[in-house]
Formats: sequence, structure tokens, C-alpha cells
Amino acid sequence: MKITIREADFRLILDHALAERPDEACGLIAGTDREDGVREIKKVYLLTNTDHTNEHFSIDPKEQLAAIKDMRANGLSPLGNWHSHPESPSRPSEEDKRLANDSRASYLILSLQEEGDPVLNAFHVEGEQGSREVRKEELEIV
Repeated sequence: MKITIREADFRLILDHALAERPDEACGLIAGTDREDGVREIKKVYLLTNTDHTNEHFSIDPKEQLAAIKDMRANGLSPLGNWHSHPESPSRPSEEDKRLANDSRASYLILSLQEEGDPVLNAFHVEGEQGSREVRKEELEIV
């Protein structure tokens, strides 16, 4: 699947992730799945990592509910989530794979490992616990 994200939304994610360092930053993505097969991110949500750690994240439930309500009010669909890896590459960790419970979701991971060279990738995770399959999705910043 191809995913598009606007440059301005990428910058929002990046700025939030930089501000939250050394902790992981997190949020949700919303938009539409177009008939041409492209998943178009139209809005990103910057949410609180209630764990306040650089190794994993938990999204604040009240903020998550408010984001879902906002998506519905604006005719958007939840497409997945995003989080940062302050000190590791842009790929799902074992914990990320274990917690990826929605096979329809896209998971965006922003690596801040290389100073001045952020890397954003998108992934699809499916399968049963213990045998999760991870596939990198094509991501285009437009």
C-alpha cells in the first residue's frame, strides 16, 4: 500500500518528537483510503505518551477518545498511529510488533537516531502473536 503525508504534517510529527526527546512521542493518523489504493493521511494528532519513557509509549485514553471524535466530526477514518524512536532505527521493535493489534492499521515510526537526519517509515503488521509479519509500506511526503 502507498501512503501519502503532507510535508506540513510530517513537520508537526517531527517537531513534537524533537520536543518530547528523550521520551518517545506518539499520536494518531487519520484520513481516507482512496479508490486508487492510496492511503491519504489528512490529519495527524499529537498525543501524550503517558509512560514518559524512551523505550515505549502508551497513548492517553482521553486524548485518544477526543481524537476519534474529531475524526468522526470531520469525516475522516482512523488509519493507525505514529511514534518516535529517539535512539533506534525506524522499524518496529519486538514490543511494537506485539502491541500491533489492528491488521488494518498503518504504523508510522520516526527515527531520531541520526542527529539532523530524521527517518520516517510506515509499516503494516499482521498475524498471530509470536508470528507477526511486518511489511514496509511505501510512504511519500507530498
